Amino acid sequence: MSDVDLDHRLAALESRLGRLETLLGALGEKLERSTLDVETARRGIEGWVTEYVSLRLQQLVPETCEHADDEIGSAADGPVLPGTRVRCTDEVLHRLGRIPIPFVRQMVTQKVAETARAEKVGVVDVAFFERSATF
Repeated sequence: MSDVDLDHRLAALESRLGRLETLLGALGEKLERSTLDVETARRGIEGWVTEYVSLRLQQLVPETCEHADDEIGSAADGPVLPGTRVRCTDEVLHRLGRIPIPFVRQMVTQKVAETARAEKVGVVDVAFFERSATF
């Protein structure tokens, strides 16, 4: 490598380092100007954690939720949607089982159960499942 090539490469490197220094300086100024409200961030994180834990507890212990007496009585008569006490057919359970992603399967189950409760459907069949499982 000749001295001229080395000088060109060194000049290019110095130019890049100069741009990097400028960018880092601008970033440092932005960070100094930004006011971080720690208390607001803490309250936001606490709210998120509380909501998340509440949701997980509802998913893990659905039996503690309030249900109508007729819904509880009918749950013993046949298969139910997983995590609920809403009766369904075996074909509906089979279709739910074919949903490969667990959280999607759970969302579909919850949507169908909510719709069945709202419309006071005694047993969820395939036709009702297909109609109510759409978002």
